[in-house]
Amino acid sequence: MSLKNKLRSVYYALPTQWRFRVRRWVYWPLDVFEYLTDRRRPPYPPRGLIFTGAGDFKAQGEKLLQEFIDYGQLKPADKVLDIGSGMGRLAIPMTKYLNSQGSYDGFDVVKLGIDWCTKHIYSEYPNFKFTYVPLYNDLYTGHTQKAEDFRFPYPDNHFDKVVLLSVFTHLLPQETAHYIAEIGRVLKAGGLCYATFFVMNDESKQMMHQGFSFPHEYENYYLMSKQVKAANVAYKEAFLFQELIESNALKVLDFLPGWWCGRQEEDCVQFQDVVIFGKPK
Repeated sequence: MSLKNKLRSVYYALPTQWRFRVRRWVYWPLDVFEYLTDRRRPPYPPRGLIFTGAGDFKAQGEKLLQEFIDYGQLKPADKVLDIGSGMGRLAIPMTKYLNSQGSYDGFDVVKLGIDWCTKHIYSEYPNFKFTYVPLYNDLYTGHTQKAEDFRFPYPDNHFDKVVLLSVFTHLLPQETAHYIAEIGRVLKAGGLCYATFFVMNDESKQMMHQGFSFPHEYENYYLMSKQVKAANVAYKEAFLFQELIESNALKVLDFLPGWWCGRQEEDCVQFQDVVIFGKPK
């Protein structure tokens, strides 16, 4: 096991709330320095509050938005649903892209992110709304409401685009199946979903030892950790495309492999695999 994977195992062994505290402690000196030197101010959150992703928060958000435009056909007047909106990594740059006809709705299971985004984004952009949903996830929360029973708080056929960045990578099959069904319900006819996954096929399985490792295999998926099942989840390609997406009357439109398993980074769009699927007209 690599040092990075060993550190992940230690981190996953911590109780949920301690994972947030450890990050705050680790980044506290740098956060103080960046605030005092005016290098990071709202709406950009301090590093210690960011509970997903790594690297340059601002640059990554701008890159993700451009990819959403290029591959997900995002338009300025679209109504967008961001599932797992986090600390606003995508929402912040999108405030400069969506016009007055467009709108953004985001929801997340971590209240910290929703509170931050409501205070620092919604206050300036009222067409950007953020909703907290207290769902159970053994990586982030200890709530009891199950994701597979959660009905999205939006009407049918409402959104032009739905985006999920590193969300399905933390959901188990029943949860993923339900979320995809709900996406199909809230998407307009002709609408698209831009989502990232870890997709296991012959190529990624053979290359996996060079990147992320998923040592625990089940019938249709793989886990990185048995202790924290939502830590990282990989889906077998045929099961994902046919049983989860196409069975919900949705169509896979594009598949952009990521470099998580050891592919060359310059040949990929993102670290994770991108799957674009749509609701036929």
